[in-house]
Amino acid sequence: MTKTIDARGLSCPQPVIMTRDVIKDAKGGRITVLVDTMTQVYNVSRSAEKLGWTAGHEEKDDQFVITLEK
Repeated sequence: MTKTIDARGLSCPQPVIMTRDVIKDAKGGRITVLVDTMTQVYNVSRSAEKLGWTAGHEEKDDQFVITLEK
């Protein structure tokens, strides 16, 4: 199951908080997070990795797509 979080247009720490809320309810799977800046990529990825998830990202059409998996 893939869950998508659209955090575009939000400032930190909102994308991190939104992602952590979804991670709390997920026992595993894949989560996709859409953000605007590389700083948000680092913050969301670091937060998810501390909770045992793997994180990768790519830039698409002036946005960043973070993929979290567990």
